[in-house]
Amino acid sequence: MPEPRHEGRALLVTGAGSGIGRATVLRLLAEGARVLALDIVPERLRSLEEEAGERARLVTVAGDVASQDDVERGHAAALSSFGGYDGLANVAGVMDWFLPAHEVDDETWTRVMDVNVLGTMRASRLALRHFLQRGAGSIVNVASEAATRGAAGGFAYTAAKHAVLGQTRSIAWAYRGDGIRCNAVCPGAVDTDLGSSAQPRSDFGLERVRPILRLRGPSVHPDRIAGTISWLLSDEADNVTGALLLADGGWAAG
Repeated sequence: MPEPRHEGRALLVTGAGSGIGRATVLRLLAEGARVLALDIVPERLRSLEEEAGERARLVTVAGDVASQDDVERGHAAALSSFGGYDGLANVAGVMDWFLPAHEVDDETWTRVMDVNVLGTMRASRLALRHFLQRGAGSIVNVASEAATRGAAGGFAYTAAKHAVLGQTRSIAWAYRGDGIRCNAVCPGAVDTDLGSSAQPRSDFGLERVRPILRLRGPSVHPDRIAGTISWLLSDEADNVTGALLLADGGWAAG
């Protein structure tokens, strides 16, 4: 692991209780950061606290990024605990059971959009207001291979991750002269705990995406993605903004 690249910095991570989010929190703590960890499942946060053993540098908040109030509580906790924060990692996300357009239900569509799109927007909106006052800041959005093609997920998830990419590029362009950067990481297959929403619920949908999924290669540990997020949040990437960084083991290159 590199020298503590985040010494003296404070960072906010959503979806922090499991998978890529959890690995990112642990990585950032190991690299010297203070971290505000937001996750919807309190038990995951308690487990994270036990594993981290960094009570002075880790603050956890139980909340759903689909809730404006919960996102505001996370933001406020970072301000009160650390006096501000230097970067945001939007990791929270859900999948859509690989449902195609003609089978998707309103409940699935709404939940996927609320978490993946609105949650990312709400956290970014608050962070940007704060970063404009500070004159600096970095946002890293976790998109997906599904943000680059139409055959790596269901209808709602694919649309949502394309929207995350659009958010990333809009922020990068609009705030490029304000010391604020925004980038997106697009993982391929990762060993994460996305729960039942990652399990196919449509024979039609699975049939249509299976040829592409077969090409994706083996799953990697979330640590591999956490390292990329850490670098993008750091000053080592101070000239990188608006980037779509493929962390998919070459899947998209085929």
